Amino acid sequence: MQLHISPSLRHVTVLPGKGVREFIKVKVGSRRLSYRMVFYSLLFFTFLLRFVFVLTAVDSIDGQTKCSSIGCLRKKLNPNRQSAVPEVIYQILEDPSSKYDIPEGSEADIPQTLEDFISSLKGNNRPDAKTFAIKLKSMMTLLEQRTRKAKIQEYLYRHVASSSIPKQLHCLALLLATEHATNAAARRQIPSPELVPTLVDNSYFHFVLASDNILAASVVATSLVYNSLHSESVVVHIITDRKTYAPMQAWFSLHPLTPAVIEVKALHHFDWFAKGKVPVLEAMEKDQMARAQFRGGSSAIVANKTEKPYVIAAKLQAMSPKYNSLMNHVRIYLPEMFPSLKKVVFLDDDLVIQTDLSPLWDIDMNGKVNGAVETCRGGDRFVMSKRFKSYLNFSHPLISSNFDANECAWAYGMNIFDLEAWRNTNISQNYHYWLEENLKSDLSLWQLGTLPPGLIAFHGYVHVIDPFWHMLGLGYQENTSISDAQKAAVIHFNGRAKPWLDIAFPELKALWSKYVNFSDKFIKSCNIRAS
Repeated sequence: MQLHISPSLRHVTVLPGKGVREFIKVKVGSRRLSYRMVFYSLLFFTFLLRFVFVLTAVDSIDGQTKCSSIGCLRKKLNPNRQSAVPEVIYQILEDPSSKYDIPEGSEADIPQTLEDFISSLKGNNRPDAKTFAIKLKSMMTLLEQRTRKAKIQEYLYRHVASSSIPKQLHCLALLLATEHATNAAARRQIPSPELVPTLVDNSYFHFVLASDNILAASVVATSLVYNSLHSESVVVHIITDRKTYAPMQAWFSLHPLTPAVIEVKALHHFDWFAKGKVPVLEAMEKDQMARAQFRGGSSAIVANKTEKPYVIAAKLQAMSPKYNSLMNHVRIYLPEMFPSLKKVVFLDDDLVIQTDLSPLWDIDMNGKVNGAVETCRGGDRFVMSKRFKSYLNFSHPLISSNFDANECAWAYGMNIFDLEAWRNTNISQNYHYWLEENLKSDLSLWQLGTLPPGLIAFHGYVHVIDPFWHMLGLGYQENTSISDAQKAAVIHFNGRAKPWLDIAFPELKALWSKYVNFSDKFIKSCNIRAS
């Protein structure tokens, strides 16, 4: 077999011969090349094509061009050569004015699909270039509008679903409250009197969990104790609000996690909280008023026709009751709440613990206060690409003059707190100060959550720990593989798709559901199911 390549390199002809292995000859004009030279020639063309791709891809990513790879190459190698595409098409497609906008009530005249568009170009009345461009732009604009509307509707539905309390969880709280009122066993003291000294004993592993969700708190505590190699040395301090205290105590009284020690305490049980001035409570009241005044309701947010869908999604998320819950601010008071403890691990209630966490106490914090996983490095670009600019508004001079936009962010959810080191800092005071500054600036320093003021307050006091200890993003997207999630010490369902909601990702939800006893009488009575 022989290959014939024309001198212009436009044609390659395969000719009958003795076979590739014996000897291949390639004719380029009058030259004859060996198989090895053919190989190197093809290798050269491969590298050339890769070069073209990278050259144009970089331009596209940087937003410097909107042309195709071949078109970009033509412009780079011969910028003066005229394009085969009529200039009028570019003019209309790139025209930012509204003169080519879709008129009211004329959507039916616009091709709805690519097939409709092609059909409209056939026949005797073929359009000129200008008409072609107008029709193309109208179709693409219409499809873009519909896509945007559908995306915003999806965000709105997810916001409603994630902000509501599922009736099954409401049922569970009511049943347990009734049990607490009628069953002495559900009101027994936990921990028992002989175990009370362990609550302040620093030889134990102390975990703090703040939650008003009974089922979620149960999964965190159960998975923690089940996977602990030293469960007899584990103490779990569960902090809840006044309304959830009775059902929460009933659950853990009737479902002890022996030999671990469980304490359930409501915020009003802390003397300093009940009697003293709590800046966060004042800030939360002002925050709620400010949000009502400046943000408007979800209808107003969705009605905005200029903002991009992801901006609308962020504003909807800012309205979530979670961000106005005191449970979300409790961690800033840990040194006052546990004055006798030296070190604790704070856990959010949307976690699952999959391994023994006692090695966290062996980590040398190097004098830092907060041991946390960074969120700017990792294989998952959606979740692990967060820097300070992802949370703080660097167009505000108060932020831009004090912080670096590209500084790596870190995660709340599973944090080691050195309370001894914390007590020697002004972290809590800084937290309150920046909450006030955000309110004074009409919530313009950041949009949502307790992480932004946390990034500021703990700035310079964070010790980075191995990402193995805390895997994030299971409530944002389902691209996380089960095998990767199973390898992590702690998996975090941060995001809207909480595992106890119907909008949870089914495969990932199974990692959470395995720690729920669906045969339990309270769980069955409230019709709580695995799927």
